[in-house]
Amino acid sequence: MDTKTILGIIVAIIIIIGAIVVLGGQGGEKRIDIVGSTSVQPVAEKLAAEYMKKHPDVKINVQGGGSSVGITQAQQGTADIGTSSKDLKEDEKKGLKVYLIGKDGIVVIVNKQNKIQGLTTEQVRDIFSGKISNWNEVGGPDAKITVITREEGSGTRKAFEEIVMGKEAKIRKDAIVESSTEAVKQAVKQDPNAIGFISLANLDDTVKALEIDGIIPSEKTVADGSYKLQRPFLFLTKGEPTGVVKDFIDWVLSPEGQAIVKSEKVVPAKQ
Repeated sequence: MDTKTILGIIVAIIIIIGAIVVLGGQGGEKRIDIVGSTSVQPVAEKLAAEYMKKHPDVKINVQGGGSSVGITQAQQGTADIGTSSKDLKEDEKKGLKVYLIGKDGIVVIVNKQNKIQGLTTEQVRDIFSGKISNWNEVGGPDAKITVITREEGSGTRKAFEEIVMGKEAKIRKDAIVESSTEAVKQAVKQDPNAIGFISLANLDDTVKALEIDGIIPSEKTVADGSYKLQRPFLFLTKGEPTGVVKDFIDWVLSPEGQAIVKSEKVVPAKQ
């Protein structure tokens, strides 16, 4: 066998070994992409982190973008799992498998300096529509109300509009628009006269949650239905999930996964 032939064989072997290494590397790590609601995002991130601890060969990437993005990417199959914090319309459900992972309260928040403890649903509607524009109209100080809202396409905004605003009232046009739950919370935290709405799962002691119609927002009042401002947390897949995506969703709906959902101040889908 001449030198040229031997070199050719060596090169061929190197190429084959390289291909095996590359393909092996690609096949060694399984990936799940989750995209959608910024309200669901923190819960999904916690679930992903716990699942990856148990499955080191799985990489789960969680991103926000809003419920509309989650629905669209699930429909297109560009995300393995889309997330939504609003119920889907019938035309949005086409081709999708919908999983309820929990229920969340929508909390109306004000700055911690605000002395107001609670409002009625009607008062909240009138504030967000602009009918009430000064805190002194609801027992607060003589100060103009700063209304903070979420962007169009947000599941939180959609649910708030359906539950609070109804079909007639619209959120005032000069409301400050924020692109995430966290951004709304920060805006309210920094403005003594602000009011906004966020996910119960994102509530902390940097802002004050208001009673609505005399009911304090909590996991208990969301679970028993007495707190009316609530919406679903959904996972969406294009058709029936398979492989690692199915295994992850099955785990999320298991007692272990649902315990993590509960730890994030979300009412588990399976009690």
